[in-house]
Amino acid sequence: MHRFKELEIWKRSRCFCSNIYDLTSKFPESEKFGLTNQLRRASVSIPSNIAEGSSRKSNKDFCRFLEITLGSAYEIETQLLISFDLNFITELELIESSKELSEMIIEYP
Repeated sequence: MHRFKELEIWKRSRCFCSNIYDLTSKFPESEKFGLTNQLRRASVSIPSNIAEGSSRKSNKDFCRFLEITLGSAYEIETQLLISFDLNFITELELIESSKELSEMIIEYP
């Protein structure tokens, strides 16, 4: 069992989630139930699945939750690229952050 609040990956994903909320607050109102909602749900999913997986007794179970987390990270990266294509965002900073988060998830023991 892992103590999720001590995991660097959980701390980083929690901060990333806050950044997604800040970013999407500037999206057009017409995207409230589109990309805004999708990005927010997927970003909340990352630290949530890390926390839930950390409660499992085996590393195999924890790794399964990390796989789900990785899917959410890839989903966010795709949605951020689409947001960039639609000119909702102009910077690629969060896209790089999502890539770094994905790499942390992949490399996690």
